Amino acid sequence: MRKNSIWFKVIPLILGLALVLSGCGTSTSTTAKQTSAQTSAPVKIGVLPIEDNLPFYVAEKDGLFAKEGVQVQLVSFSSAVERDTALQAGQIDGEVADLVAVALLKKIGTDVKIATIGLGATPQEGRFAILSSPKSNIRNLKELKGAKLGISENSIIDYVSDQMLSDKGVQLSDVQKVSIPKMPVRLDMLLSDQINAACLPDPLASLAQAKGAHLVADDTYRNISQTVLLFRTKSIQDNPTGVKAAVQVYGLAGQALSTHPEQYRSLFLEKAQVPAPIQQSYKTPTFSKLQLPTQEEVNSVMKWMVNKKLIPQAYSYQDLVDKSLLP
Repeated sequence: MRKNSIWFKVIPLILGLALVLSGCGTSTSTTAKQTSAQTSAPVKIGVLPIEDNLPFYVAEKDGLFAKEGVQVQLVSFSSAVERDTALQAGQIDGEVADLVAVALLKKIGTDVKIATIGLGATPQEGRFAILSSPKSNIRNLKELKGAKLGISENSIIDYVSDQMLSDKGVQLSDVQKVSIPKMPVRLDMLLSDQINAACLPDPLASLAQAKGAHLVADDTYRNISQTVLLFRTKSIQDNPTGVKAAVQVYGLAGQALSTHPEQYRSLFLEKAQVPAPIQQSYKTPTFSKLQLPTQEEVNSVMKWMVNKKLIPQAYSYQDLVDKSLLP
């Protein structure tokens, strides 16, 4: 009888303990992510008011960073020069830039790695366009012979312009390139007929069209350019868990945005600073799933940069990408 009385007391305790342990098991993943967020260093991302950074703002709005167990701090900059300077100084860990910028950063001693494409996995993402001024009669690339084409020298704009011209058999020496680094100035000079044509990215290209500029060509016929999410190699080495989680969240937020663009429309118009005249017509961008640029795409940019003497020799694909950062 005594043994039985002891068991009557012990059995409820055992059952209670089992229920507690069972309850803990259901939240192991969440607890682990929260612990990781508390212990890993914050990942600082430099952002500009451009649509390529929109997934980060979506993640911030929806609380995805906390859900994935990562601390991410978005650091705003007004220009790419300021942002890149902060990256070189180690004040930020990553940013969204392009393949030309990646190689130039490596050239000056800032070792970086590409984690994924931002916009540009398909030709329709991240459009660049060459447009002629409202008063110009230029309607195709071959008619640019002898014309003044506004670009940003030694940049992705320069690369895209050369690729589109070459694709149509236009001799690059036949076109007079005018370097106008500031895009709003380039747009104004185009619209005021101070230059015959200009290469611009969206949404400025769409704004130029809305204001009377003529579309000469754009890069939606083949995949010429990509923006990429890159990180300092030292940041990857020091905080691999945090960087991988930040990349994962960028992908999740990009898919949420692409699936429900109307849900984030006001956020997009605000953060990407879409000009008022085209806010009703300009489409919210869609983002492909996380992926690296192809070796062919990287090699094309490297070949162009070597020919332009921007880098002494081409960086290999392995020099520029880090496959381990993809989920």
